[in-house]
Amino acid sequence: MADRQRVHPYIPNSVPEVKAEMLAEIGVDDIDDLYEDIPEELRFRGKLNIPDGMTSELELERHVENVLSRNQTCGETISFLGGGCYRHYVPAICNEISGRSEFLTAYAGEPYEDHGRFQALFEYQSLMGELLEMDVVNVPTYDWGQAASTSIRMASRITGRDTILIADTISPDRLAVIRTYCEPVTSIELVGHSPTTAGLDADDIKARLTDRVAGLYLENPTYLGTVEERGRAIGDALHANGSLLVVGVDPLGLGVLAPPSRYGADIACGDIQGLGNHTYFGGALGGFIATHDDERFVMEYPSRLFGICRTERAGEWGFGDVAYGRTSFAVREQGKEFVGTAAALYGISAAVYLSLMGPAGMRELGQHIVQKSQYAMKRLSELDGVRLRFDAFHFKEFVVDFSATGRTVAEINSALLAQGIFGGHDLGGEFAALEGCALYAVTEVTTREDIDRLTDALRAYLA
Repeated sequence: MADRQRVHPYIPNSVPEVKAEMLAEIGVDDIDDLYEDIPEELRFRGKLNIPDGMTSELELERHVENVLSRNQTCGETISFLGGGCYRHYVPAICNEISGRSEFLTAYAGEPYEDHGRFQALFEYQSLMGELLEMDVVNVPTYDWGQAASTSIRMASRITGRDTILIADTISPDRLAVIRTYCEPVTSIELVGHSPTTAGLDADDIKARLTDRVAGLYLENPTYLGTVEERGRAIGDALHANGSLLVVGVDPLGLGVLAPPSRYGADIACGDIQGLGNHTYFGGALGGFIATHDDERFVMEYPSRLFGICRTERAGEWGFGDVAYGRTSFAVREQGKEFVGTAAALYGISAAVYLSLMGPAGMRELGQHIVQKSQYAMKRLSELDGVRLRFDAFHFKEFVVDFSATGRTVAEINSALLAQGIFGGHDLGGEFAALEGCALYAVTEVTTREDIDRLTDALRAYLA
């Protein structure tokens, strides 16, 4: 018995005798027989760089704690990192509600295990719809990258066209996800931007508008933190061409910035990480997609939509899937896109957060972030050799150009880290034109003292 337990205390089927019995049952002699379709050149025959199996829970706990101790968190270090995942304030009640067993352990939320999950997600959709000024919002998908990719695929199916234009200020990581998800069904063409404002090049858009263009995907604010002020004109030009406008948006800015629907967006998408969800060493990410209540659009959602209806019992309401036949849950390989386990739990946290904030709270939050980011931009631009890269209105993030200081972003960030500060994200490896530049993020949890400390540390290092 001791030998059996030493194989792996948590996986009983790893016992050699049990594995042999399982292989015999399915009629193969060796586990490799199950992978014979995988070419030899794709198989890894070396030894994985992972520790040997641990025989006790205490040993395992010590090992994991040792690994975790190497991390430096935003809780113990001042952080100005952004680029897709941000440190925002998470009210304690968000953790309390999302941690309840009827939500945390309700894998798919089917009727036999639904104890309020359907209603909670319906409320999430309703709150997001009000914030976005859209009628229909999906249950959260994996992240912004997939939400944007699905939105683009939807635009292509709705218009029957096969080309999408994308602003070239997009995050390279998100662009890679979109290319993987959309090509070759939908081809991608990048649209240029102004080197002074980061706004889209209207002439470039006009030159690319053909009868094959399904639409344009832009983000507002952009990945570089700038706000696109010509959204209405861009939307009008697209609609005149029979194309759609798809806008990626940060929902935290909608208390002070116009929602995409105000300037003609047909589809809006983005991420709910900032709405009551933690950073979690990479983010509690959850993508949303929103449209108006148009059947042409609604029937192209591949993801789940929850609706409300009266039940047979007087005075009671029920919550469940809308047009379930749209999804791959219903039709599998005939589905428009595959949809699987996603991030619905984070939608419940977002619903709690939005319920707490209300319209006034979201407006105050947006103003708070704008004021702090403007203060940070002012302080940093006062440093010798440091300048702001774009002359535009910014929300939460902005690009700082250090190229005239004679120091690389990597060197600057290393010096800041020694002072307990995470500096901005190095953009040089992502955009050739932004070599020597870093993307800084300021949120409501960033204090004036944090900004002053950053400024003083940079001044001392760059002197």
